[in-house]
Amino acid sequence: MKRLAARALSVDLGRRRALSGVDLALESGRFTVIVGPNGAGKTTLLRSLAGLIPPGGGTVALDGAPVHRMRGPDRARAIAYLPQSGGVAWPLAVRQVVALGCLPHGERPDALSEAGRRAVADAMAAADVQDFADRPATELSGGERARVLLARALATKAPVLLADEPVAALDPRHELMVLEVLRAQARAGALVVAIMHNLTLAARFADEIVLLDRGRLRAHAPPVEVFTPDQLAASFGIRAHVSQEEGGLVVVAESPLPQA
Repeated sequence: MKRLAARALSVDLGRRRALSGVDLALESGRFTVIVGPNGAGKTTLLRSLAGLIPPGGGTVALDGAPVHRMRGPDRARAIAYLPQSGGVAWPLAVRQVVALGCLPHGERPDALSEAGRRAVADAMAAADVQDFADRPATELSGGERARVLLARALATKAPVLLADEPVAALDPRHELMVLEVLRAQARAGALVVAIMHNLTLAARFADEIVLLDRGRLRAHAPPVEVFTPDQLAASFGIRAHVSQEEGGLVVVAESPLPQA
């Protein structure tokens, strides 16, 4: 069981206060989705949880250990981080890119152990990239590359997986597939956190929603408790229709509210 917790977390980016006094505790076995309007601090929070941004105030700890003070290899084995706009600069084959996820375990991507080969094969199958395993990653579409990078994160076998907009560049089929993979990782015991903008998909797949607004935590609860017309109006400035359908909670943004 892993526990990732922020306490009174504040972060300044230049002269701007990006996060203010965030208290948040996340645990293994749950798929958490972070939502909020543009500029709310979602990516800053995720990067802080990954130990990539030191807190300006407060703490972020994994099982009690401050994440930004963890040794790089230890943190890489414990936390897999999938950035929003990850790229591949070199024409490596997809299989080789995914194998880079094994580096934190001391594996050589060109000479994997049996466990490493199994981790790479499982990750490619989960992300549905095995059919182009030998193609250069630089020749793939944006959506295909996004799935390759997800596979690389999965190959790490880290107990914590943090993903920044993992479905942003995907077609509808692969949106659903990737979200099913992330939820399955949580069901298998991982601590999984993702940033999303599609509120209906977030409501359908997430166990809990973290709502940020102007750098502050506005809600942390099951989707049905967070996605209410009043809450959506206050945080997103929209008039929304929320209904419980057979497939789950449906959130439809109907119109923007006049600015105060």
